[in-house]
Amino acid sequence: MASSKSYFFIGIGGSGMMPLAMILAGQGARVAGSDRALDQGRVPAKFAALAALGIALHPQDGSGVTSPDQIVIASAAIEPSVADIVAADRVGAQRLSRAELLSELFNRAPLSIGVAGTSGKSTVTGMIGWILHSLDREPTVMNGAVMKNFARPETPFASALVGEGDLFVSEVDESDGSIALYRPTVAVLNNVTLDHKSLEELRALFGAFIAHADTAVINVADAEAAVLAQALPAARRLTVAVEGPADLTASNIAEAPFAVSFDLSERGAAPVRVALQVPGRHNVANALAAIGAVRAAGVKLADAVEAIGGFKGLKRRFDLVGTGGGVAVIDDFGHNPDKIAATLDTLHAFPGRLLVLFQPHGYGPLKVMRRELVDSLAARLAAEDRLILPDPVYQGGTVTREVTSADIVADLVARGASARHVADRADAAAALIAEARPGDRIVVMGARDDTLSLLAADMVAALAARAEAVRIDTTL
Repeated sequence: MASSKSYFFIGIGGSGMMPLAMILAGQGARVAGSDRALDQGRVPAKFAALAALGIALHPQDGSGVTSPDQIVIASAAIEPSVADIVAADRVGAQRLSRAELLSELFNRAPLSIGVAGTSGKSTVTGMIGWILHSLDREPTVMNGAVMKNFARPETPFASALVGEGDLFVSEVDESDGSIALYRPTVAVLNNVTLDHKSLEELRALFGAFIAHADTAVINVADAEAAVLAQALPAARRLTVAVEGPADLTASNIAEAPFAVSFDLSERGAAPVRVALQVPGRHNVANALAAIGAVRAAGVKLADAVEAIGGFKGLKRRFDLVGTGGGVAVIDDFGHNPDKIAATLDTLHAFPGRLLVLFQPHGYGPLKVMRRELVDSLAARLAAEDRLILPDPVYQGGTVTREVTSADIVADLVARGASARHVADRADAAAALIAEARPGDRIVVMGARDDTLSLLAADMVAALAARAEAVRIDTTL
């Protein structure tokens, strides 16, 4: 059992590593770790939260890996030359990837729900976790984002939930191919779109994933997912679609700035009204997938509908940070064409200019999705909107910079979009603040960088300070 073992996480602050470490600690295992961000003094509150759970934190210099009895977990971003890896090899400690450890815990569960797709995984995972928790099913939940329903002052980074039941709910990652390790009881497939891998690779990975499940919940409104669904026997698939033929369908959608409601019909039965506290048509699709998953796990439809109405959303998923001087600042995880499209479409359903700061999440992804990213942005930026791209996030290691933020901006400008490259992120934020006026919405977008949330909060403070300075000046 995990509780009798000792684990050392290299990169313990990562969005996939932290919740896994929290689950093991919650199950009674001895957990320690290191992180480059800890050594650099970035996001200290995150590491304070880990320490509060009894997790020992060490510099990433090899000093924390001292015994062959430790199981050393390394994220995909960790290079062989990192001191902790060298120390693990020196002492003969067992090494596992994050996915190998997570899939071991996941596959061991009597009832496992795995959530896959290139967009919406974290939200659907959070929705499923909240429904099951609300109904006292005591799930263990592994998420890549902080779930607002479970966040408390003492647990601000609630990206995991440790339950006593037989259910294990987890998002599963296709970006490194590790999705092949999972054997879900219930598999959820939201969509199949370009992100880290080619479509050919994604089709193979997602197709194999749903084939392993007893029941696959598939969004057949997504063309690629619909094709994969046809490969499964009808008895092993549960289909969902927004305004389309499926086992679970949504219609009569009513959007609000930070909410959405719709009619839900199950296999042609009389519709029931569903009210969500998160906005956008994409969250209607997410809700259908979550309700489909819990239905496959034995939850009554009426119970699922009532429970999902209490879901408060995730941090960094269309997250209203605050308002300053009449300008709203929204923190968002949008980083691939689909996620960015969903956020911009949701915002453009209501009046107000968009000022977007998009920090790409790496040079490699920019190279893979350059054309699709430019197409998505160019199609959705209105004439009055403004977009600024700083340089991609870089936190050390080797990287090939074949496609840069400047290249994306050049492509967008050639398409007639108002886009600028401002290399330094702080300068990019300052430029948007200087341009913002009441009624605007500033959107901070990007992945793999927790400090984006701090930047968004700083922008709210700067906008409020500017508004106060103007107020004082006009009263003198």
